[in-house]
Amino acid sequence: MKTIEIIVSPEGKTSVQTLGFTGSSCRDASRFIEQALGKRTGEKLTAEFHQAESVRQTNQQLGR
Repeated sequence: MKTIEIIVSPEGKTSVQTLGFTGSSCRDASRFIEQALGKRTGEKLTAEFHQAESVRQTNQQLGR
């Protein structure tokens, strides 16, 4: 299941975490939330993001 979690600390700091997405689709899904929250101060990419990118590259090489 695809989920977007928004966590707000007691100090007011927010973080957005996407779950169940592969590759860069997480960025597309959470873009509107990030824009509403304001300036992004950092990004931490998960293993799923990198794994999907590797699979895509492998498929492109085999298709030559």
